[in-house]
Amino acid sequence: MGRRSSHTAEELRELILDASTMLISEGGLASLSAREVARRIGYSPGTLYNVFENLDDLILTIEGRLIDGLAAELDQVLSIGSPKEKALALGRAYIKYTSEKPKLWNLLFEHHLPAGREVPTWYQQKIDGIMERVESAIAPMMPDSKPEVIKRTAQVLWAGVHGITSLATADKLSIAKSEGAGPLVDNLIITYLAGLKQGS
Repeated sequence: MGRRSSHTAEELRELILDASTMLISEGGLASLSAREVARRIGYSPGTLYNVFENLDDLILTIEGRLIDGLAAELDQVLSIGSPKEKALALGRAYIKYTSEKPKLWNLLFEHHLPAGREVPTWYQQKIDGIMERVESAIAPMMPDSKPEVIKRTAQVLWAGVHGITSLATADKLSIAKSEGAGPLVDNLIITYLAGLKQGS
């Protein structure tokens, strides 16, 4: 592997991100260290801190890429049929994406910033973008509801879907070993949407 003179700043940034992502994919967050990333790319550990402020900054960048990837998956199904079909397709897309990279996806929930530090604005905007996709899918089923009600409804529904997928990616879904997360997510969405319809 070439030394620092062999790479531009942007190339070095990508090397660090790729090596860090691979480490987390292999062994989870606990496997990530500046020393091991540096070893894999052929640089000194201090080089990481010339590119990223600290490990939290590096991890947030990886998380941001994961969220972007999920957004792209969701966008592929937003044109599907009825609002109910869209909602089901979003849930299935979420399962598909997270099941393909469970240790990476769990990073979003294992990693915690130091006390008093808020997530950056750019990061929150990515999370908001995911929720906006859910809101756009269910809004047609709630034509008389205020935007804040639609927003809260999307949050509740997605929290339920996320709970199931989180158990699945952590291999804790023993209650559905024979079927997997998919049928549980489908049932949750169908039941929840039926409740919305009855309550309207």
